[in-house]
Amino acid sequence: MNIYVGNLPRTATDESVRNLFAEYGEVTEVKLLKDQYSGELRGFGFVTMPSKMDAQKAINEINGTEMEGRSLIVNEARPKGDNRGGGGSRQRGGSGRSHGGPRSRSW
Repeated sequence: MNIYVGNLPRTATDESVRNLFAEYGEVTEVKLLKDQYSGELRGFGFVTMPSKMDAQKAINEINGTEMEGRSLIVNEARPKGDNRGGGGSRQRGGSGRSHGGPRSRSW
């Protein structure tokens, strides 16, 4: 099962996250996402656990706990491309127009 882990402290490492989840079962992969320019942790990542039962227990136990003063957000990861919850379709500004498409002229 693939697990989303959010609100990670910038000092978190693959090893520290692996150790946190390993208390609940086997961890096959930890992937913390980093900014491509600065190399700093972006504050979230993914953990893979082969046992769905162990993964669900880890989610229930770790979600809301603190790591270096930050309350972790832990839940089952949604498949890539699942846009529930927003994403690229948000409008900016008060004009009601999305920025990026052709605009009609008023003159």
